[in-house]
Amino acid sequence: MSFPGMGVQRAWHLIDANNQTVGRLAVQISQLLKGKHKPTFKPNKDVGDYVVVINAEKVHFSGKKWKNKLYRWHTGYPGGLKQRTAQEQLNRKPDAILRSAVLGMLKRNRLRHQCMEKRLKLYVGPEHPHTSQLPSESTKVSPALPRSGPMERFGLESYTQLPHPHALNKKFSLKDLKGL
Repeated sequence: MSFPGMGVQRAWHLIDANNQTVGRLAVQISQLLKGKHKPTFKPNKDVGDYVVVINAEKVHFSGKKWKNKLYRWHTGYPGGLKQRTAQEQLNRKPDAILRSAVLGMLKRNRLRHQCMEKRLKLYVGPEHPHTSQLPSESTKVSPALPRSGPMERFGLESYTQLPHPHALNKKFSLKDLKGL
């Protein structure tokens, strides 16, 4: 790279957060902001891309996190510790849930504060003002697939369909399992 301006080429990524799990989506967004998907990635250089997230209010939590997860901050005054549940945070600031998850996955340094935070664009609803920056074939990040069970990874549907080996009077092989 003889010309320094040619080293950083920033792309724009459009992500629809509709019905996606917060943590899994935040991992994908933070990787794009850092630029880890590029061959020119260096941890001390700013090589990341712009990320536009639409429908930020339609994210999903697993379990009982809407009631149990707390967002805390301090006002700076004595006794000024404030907190909200995830449901209250969604009602007041819907984009703050995803923003705090993404920024929590980035190192707290000058690259984050001066560069990466400015390239994250979160919007409530499907409308955004960046249609001119996004190319017509903009990169749409696919939703993270839910985790599969231990046997589904090996191509078997479930434990219940397998015959118990002690219940069989004969020896069985993999040919017997193909019919299940």
